[in-house]
Amino acid sequence: MRLEDQRPSQNIEDRRGMGGRGMRVGGGIGIGGLLIAVVAMFMGVDPRIVLGLQGGAEQITQSVPQKPRPVGAPNHEMGRFVARVIGSTEDTWRLPFEQQGGQYGEPRLVLYEGGTRTACGFGTATAGPFCCPPDRTVYLDTSLFKLLSQRFRAPGDFAQAYVIAHEVGHHVQNQLGIMAKMQEMRPRLSESQNNAPSVRVELQADCFAGVWAYHAQKRGQIEVGDVEEALRAASDIGDDTLRRASQRRIVPESFTHGTAEKRVRWFRTGLRSGTMVACNTFEATTL
Repeated sequence: MRLEDQRPSQNIEDRRGMGGRGMRVGGGIGIGGLLIAVVAMFMGVDPRIVLGLQGGAEQITQSVPQKPRPVGAPNHEMGRFVARVIGSTEDTWRLPFEQQGGQYGEPRLVLYEGGTRTACGFGTATAGPFCCPPDRTVYLDTSLFKLLSQRFRAPGDFAQAYVIAHEVGHHVQNQLGIMAKMQEMRPRLSESQNNAPSVRVELQADCFAGVWAYHAQKRGQIEVGDVEEALRAASDIGDDTLRRASQRRIVPESFTHGTAEKRVRWFRTGLRSGTMVACNTFEATTL
């Protein structure tokens, strides 16, 4: 990516080195269970966490006292990259909200390692990057980028930016009131029925990431091969791909994020159109 001229966001908080010790994961989950959690939940919001419901990846039974860090663009390489990506998303989403007579509330992004306190409970690396609507914050464990490269075969700065843009897409959904509507609807649905709207939420966030990529491309921030990095990342984290990787049976009714093909297709939809209107997965007859 070409981000040298991009204004860095000041909405970054670096909590690295502040947590991790003294934490205990409830339920007696061992290393194997944690690995499955990483594979199953990687990249994208667990809807139960997003909606403030019980039953996320793991329940933390002991928290670590933390003091807030100053907010602003970090001065280390990874922090500067993340700040510019968030700045690029801010520049993308400000205009469509203003065109609709509203105002885009910029999210905060917290960098952490191991675990950190959030308004959605205690966040851990095993849940992958996630967006917490109550505190309007995206949480990003710094091990993510190494995981993208080594485990999910999706190296490259644009694959990393796509993951961040996907989480910002969930923040956009929250701004639009989509998350609140989902929360109202979920109690009326069975567990199997709950998965279907969750897939639509995730695919829309992929499409919103594509909308961001469209505008980043217009700003000259995308280089040759960048889009392919994002498409490879989207494919490698589809529900069907992750289940095959963990040698589990493919059960479409259990999907919460969408297949590799659908995630790629909806990202392409946003990339081609550059508009939120094209990302209405909730009224799409075919996902």
